[in-house]
Amino acid sequence: MRGQYDADDLSNPVDYPDFIRMLDKVNEKIYASLINGGRHAFLMGDVRKRVNDHYQYYSIIKDMAWFGDLESHLVKVQHNVTSGRKGYHGSFIPIMHEHLLIFIKRSIWQLGIKYTKTFIRDLRQLQQVTWHDLVRVAVERHGGRASLKDLYETLDGAKKAVNNDHWREQIRAVVQRYPEFERIQSGVYAVA
Repeated sequence: MRGQYDADDLSNPVDYPDFIRMLDKVNEKIYASLINGGRHAFLMGDVRKRVNDHYQYYSIIKDMAWFGDLESHLVKVQHNVTSGRKGYHGSFIPIMHEHLLIFIKRSIWQLGIKYTKTFIRDLRQLQQVTWHDLVRVAVERHGGRASLKDLYETLDGAKKAVNNDHWREQIRAVVQRYPEFERIQSGVYAVA
């Protein structure tokens, strides 16, 4: 109830990871209480929360654990929201939808659980990244303007460099081949 505090109310202000952890616990209990063939309908919207100097968009259906088999996923317009009565300018896009997920329990003992796990990786340690992308990011790291020496130092040890005896030549070929790199002076390039 609005205006009243209850420690078990998930709408109380908590940080987002704690909210997801508690939500997963509730969903697991609901699923466990279903009879075989029973369904659990779950209606939720996405949220934006202030993180330092910007707002971060969180997709609850992506971050929560899914217990059982997804039978249906409906996206509906969210009615009676504050953002629907405001005018917005610039690049802000209001959240005007909700998700209705319907899960079914198809087995007594077997339980399908899906969850998302986020990994943070340094782009330089990925083998699948292109030389073009590595060089562009390296130039951006140096404020949008970098010398070949800067690029060599930044990309030395990158997975693609370790597996390529001619990685310095590859960097030079990228800055010369792609028109998004502008030669400022001998050996110095900027992102155009």
